[in-house]
Amino acid sequence: MEPSINNVELGKRIAQLRNIKSLTQEELASRIAISRPSLVQIEKGSRNIKVTELKALSEVLDFSLDEIMSKIFTRTLSNKLQEPESNHQDIRISLSELNLNKFKNLILYILERCGGKPNVGETVLYKLLYFSDFNYYELYEEHLSGACYKRMPHGPVPVSADVILKKMIDENQLKTLKTDYFGFPQKRYIPLVKANLKLFNGAEIETIDKVIDSLSNMSAAEISRYVHEDMPWKASKEMDSIDYELAFYRKAPYSVRTYNESEGND
Repeated sequence: MEPSINNVELGKRIAQLRNIKSLTQEELASRIAISRPSLVQIEKGSRNIKVTELKALSEVLDFSLDEIMSKIFTRTLSNKLQEPESNHQDIRISLSELNLNKFKNLILYILERCGGKPNVGETVLYKLLYFSDFNYYELYEEHLSGACYKRMPHGPVPVSADVILKKMIDENQLKTLKTDYFGFPQKRYIPLVKANLKLFNGAEIETIDKVIDSLSNMSAAEISRYVHEDMPWKASKEMDSIDYELAFYRKAPYSVRTYNESEGND
């Protein structure tokens, strides 16, 4: 059968039908006997789909081959069908349970490395935390701190970060400074204790260090503009929790994972 649409459009349609069925990528990949990274690549349109895989998808997602390959595709998500997807997102987010001690030490380590830079105030700190967590998840499909981030107007913000930071100040782990940075008020945090690096493995430290090396010289305005083009933030609704699964839809320069042929051909 000669395809009448390109891989990108085909991938979008498969992702749409998966959402209608309220299936995660992991669940769908398992049911058609391929890896989740392979399904991610299919949905992104960066991997050719085999005929056997397309037939398996048609059985699970309930579509005909003529329908999915047609130039006109009318299957849409109704409000009723969107509800299970929203509920499913809440389930996935609840499973990424915050490791509070690790999150505190992630804050301490980032501040040890770059908290002395005049540009690193609260806004930059939040973005460095976000990229550390989401980059690690994209690379290893595991949570680093397990923190949940909400989509706020200026970028992702860790849930309850203000409460956690206040507690760290009360416990004499941090102190706060209010300064002026190029005419703008800035809230900065200074670490008073060393991070417990025994809580992190080598891959976690490497991921955090790369985030700090590449992003910690940005001003609050620069890093806010930068994060606004990252797919997890772009694909989330205002004030909603940001789904870690969206990290697999990143493109350059945000994607930190190389998807090789072994992941693309099961």
